[in-house]
Amino acid sequence: MNGLGGLNKSPNGIVIGLVQVQLPVVRTKAELTAQTQKVVGLVSKARANMPTMDLVVLPEYSLHGLSMDTNPTIMCTLDGPEVAALKQACIDNKIWGCFSIMELNPGGYPYNSGIVIDDQGKLQLYYRKMHPWVPVEPWEPGDVGIPVFTGPKGARIALIICHDGMFPEMARECAYKGAEIMLRTAGYTAPIRESWRFTNQSNAFCNLMVTASVCMCGSDGQFDSMGEAMVCNFDGSIIAHGTTGRVDEIVTAEVRPDLVREARRHWGVENNIYQFGHRGYTAVAGGAQDCPYTYMTDLAAGRYKLPWEDEVVVTDGTSCGFPRPTRRFGEILKDAAE
Repeated sequence: MNGLGGLNKSPNGIVIGLVQVQLPVVRTKAELTAQTQKVVGLVSKARANMPTMDLVVLPEYSLHGLSMDTNPTIMCTLDGPEVAALKQACIDNKIWGCFSIMELNPGGYPYNSGIVIDDQGKLQLYYRKMHPWVPVEPWEPGDVGIPVFTGPKGARIALIICHDGMFPEMARECAYKGAEIMLRTAGYTAPIRESWRFTNQSNAFCNLMVTASVCMCGSDGQFDSMGEAMVCNFDGSIIAHGTTGRVDEIVTAEVRPDLVREARRHWGVENNIYQFGHRGYTAVAGGAQDCPYTYMTDLAAGRYKLPWEDEVVVTDGTSCGFPRPTRRFGEILKDAAE
């Protein structure tokens, strides 16, 4: 099925390249410009490395590093020079690309955003990280939902970012909206290695969906990222795995969205994404389609509260040096000050 990592590409296959980018230090606009050119070079490397590659995926923080610096002079915009350079790289190399930017937000903290650009240089996906890795990350929580786009060979593809993948609801939402492949980009460090591995596998199996995931790699002198590029098949098995920790390594795999579609239509046992909304269809026609999950109904009603909620110790970013927020979600800085 993997065709030797994409060397022997099948007619229905999509070859994905996951780049374990060296963790950079970016403090100034000049350093951001230099790192952008480094990423552009890695897109060219991916094309030269695997002529059959359809989509190259670079990890979260590949432009900005892990400093959590919110300095507006090094934030990106969708119409800025960094995104323009990434678009040109996709055109020049005739390849789709998935990239990470820290996005300027005049109304609050920056967004941690992901974009996918097609081989014509057009923006096909724009996503804002829903679940920043609190209390460490200061980013504004995402407000554009989880988009799904049509990629190479007509594959339906979604993107989530790092900590998003620890919430099974995120992967389920991707699949529910039709994603056959879910990308997950990250900047995770070594303590998360095992949970990274098993969530990538479980997100795939529980939703009959291919997952393709990659972290930053190497050290910036303070933090150590782990690489750990992974491609998991819809049955949860690992197709490809970057275990060497080698910086800028490109881990490749061929995936088959046509077989995802086949499984979703023809599996009986363990067709979990269907059976979740059709409980016990052997006993009752069509299965039960109610919502018996209290946490879902409470969240939808705006009353989500854990039994131990009042005892939770860490509920803001003060432990990581950020001020306690006063602005509510949806407010901009000006509104909160009035």
